[in-house]
Amino acid sequence: MTDQTFSASRWARALRWMGAVGIAALLAACGGGGGGGSADGTLRVALTDASCLYDHVFVTVEKVGVHKSGTAADDDAGWSEIIISPPKQIDLRTLTNGVLEELGTTTLSAGQYSQVRLVLASNSGTGTTSLANSVQPAGGTLTALATPSGQQSGLKVQAHFDVAAGQTTDLVLDFDACKSVVKAGNSGRYILKPVLTLVPPEGSGVQGFVSTALPLSSTTVAAQQDGVTIRSTVPDSAGKFSIPFLPVGTYTLVITADGRATGVITGVPAVTATMVINGTTTAIALPVSSMADVTGTVSVTSVSGSSTVSTALTDATVRALQPLTGGPTIEVASQPVDAVLGTYGLRLPVGAPVKAAYGAVLTFVPDATAAGKYTIQVQAPGRANLEAPADISAGASVGVNFAYGP
Repeated sequence: MTDQTFSASRWARALRWMGAVGIAALLAACGGGGGGGSADGTLRVALTDASCLYDHVFVTVEKVGVHKSGTAADDDAGWSEIIISPPKQIDLRTLTNGVLEELGTTTLSAGQYSQVRLVLASNSGTGTTSLANSVQPAGGTLTALATPSGQQSGLKVQAHFDVAAGQTTDLVLDFDACKSVVKAGNSGRYILKPVLTLVPPEGSGVQGFVSTALPLSSTTVAAQQDGVTIRSTVPDSAGKFSIPFLPVGTYTLVITADGRATGVITGVPAVTATMVINGTTTAIALPVSSMADVTGTVSVTSVSGSSTVSTALTDATVRALQPLTGGPTIEVASQPVDAVLGTYGLRLPVGAPVKAAYGAVLTFVPDATAAGKYTIQVQAPGRANLEAPADISAGASVGVNFAYGP
């Protein structure tokens, strides 16, 4: 992550500016965090987003803080900060396909750093112009986004990166908007439960085209390993997709779209340069498929006297996995449960997924055995994963509930 691996010129080509940066860098001269010597290096921070099907997700960033200690509290000494003045409002929906929004630079003492915090502005006043942080559901209206943690100590990311003397270290914060915005019951409110990760600005990635006949607004392209999405994006109006910053390795590319069967490309290599999957003349077209819903509730039971009480578990994430014949298992959809009710709803293809091996020619073959058959998995902090089958091959929606025991 030094100048040698991600040069200033490559960084500049990747950025899409949304106006003057207007950033003043403030170095907190409070010491702490361990010794780094007197030599200084430079830290440069940018923001990007994974795919998201909301029309808009706005966040307003006030500052970025870094600390050498991964356990430092917000009022501890030793924080170094990039102050953004005035605060910058960013639509996370525009930061797909490798687009970056630079947040600024600061001088740091050389050494290892273990924590990054992104601090958001507070919503204030009335009217849409005062909505510093807000969300617009597809076809809906702009609604305030409650961000209690972002307004206080900031959105915390555990990170381990080195700042070398006389060099620039680049950090990319990946703010997964779709997984971070959670519906709050029937109140019409939305809550920000941030899914924020540190993405090394690797030089590898994948790029290609899907057919513009697909419903592009609902199309997602994900680079997965072992059924886990590493990074994902949405195609642009020409059907082009780009997933940069992938660690070197081999990936399964999973393409999903509403009303279409899932497309899968196995054995996609990500090496030291961007791997081009295909061009416009061989754009990926997915077969039409009916869709069905898998819905349910995630709860936890507890014993109170002689009674057993069931309450909604509101910090869980639900995933729809699909084991393909001969492998691999892929993730077709993922969703955080409702922040109040613990409910979820996944819309999934009934038709057979189509699979092709990576190569000069992509030949997709339907996997009839896997059609409509899913494994629904629940993940919750501090709890074991729960799984249950969901069969929608007959075209009917099904309910799958999960309950953690006392």
